[in-house]
Amino acid sequence: MGELVLVPPGTVAESSADGAAFEVPPAGPRVFVLDLDITQVIEQESLEISIWGSADGQDWGMMPLLKFPQQFYRGTARMALDLTGRPEIRFLRPRWELNRWGRGVPSPRFTFGLLARPVSANR
Repeated sequence: MGELVLVPPGTVAESSADGAAFEVPPAGPRVFVLDLDITQVIEQESLEISIWGSADGQDWGMMPLLKFPQQFYRGTARMALDLTGRPEIRFLRPRWELNRWGRGVPSPRFTFGLLARPVSANR
């Protein structure tokens, strides 16, 4: 299993949304390094990214598997996602929540991408 592009680089988001679901085979890697790369922002806004898991691709539960700290600026944030203790998880899906405050353009706008790289058990 190669790299998962959970959110394609250069994605422009102007509202909160759920991303596409990706299958994680039970026999495949269960530990991933997630890289969130934010390339454009406007002032006075925030982005929150969470990763949700599902056994069937339908029920995503009440709590995310992982949540990045709130982001306000351009740059890269990295986190690890370990599914070894959750063998029932077969699907992953990103969710992003945008918030804007203050004067100026009333809607938020972020340009970002999110990649998941499997970590080999031999490392």
